[in-house]
Amino acid sequence: MGRNIQDYLGIVTGEAVMGANIFRDMFAGLRDIVGGRSGSYEKELRKARQVALDEMTQCARDLGADAVVGVDLDYEVLGGQNGMLMVSISGTAVKLG
Repeated sequence: MGRNIQDYLGIVTGEAVMGANIFRDMFAGLRDIVGGRSGSYEKELRKARQVALDEMTQCARDLGADAVVGVDLDYEVLGGQNGMLMVSISGTAVKLG
């Protein structure tokens, strides 16, 4: 059975920004494309997502939260030449009853 939310502590976020040169370097010697997918590229995206998630989790812990609800995960391309990838995550930190 689920637990009730006792208190809303506020919005918590996490971000990770990666330079496109990481991806250019990766694709220069890329040999693991199978069926249009790149394991190396996906690994870097997972790493960026985990960094953002860890940052959001730490912000929630700092507030004394038991959980984060209503989580939203976004990927954005930034910069004049679309040279950066940003992964951002946000949610509401809560205390459970």
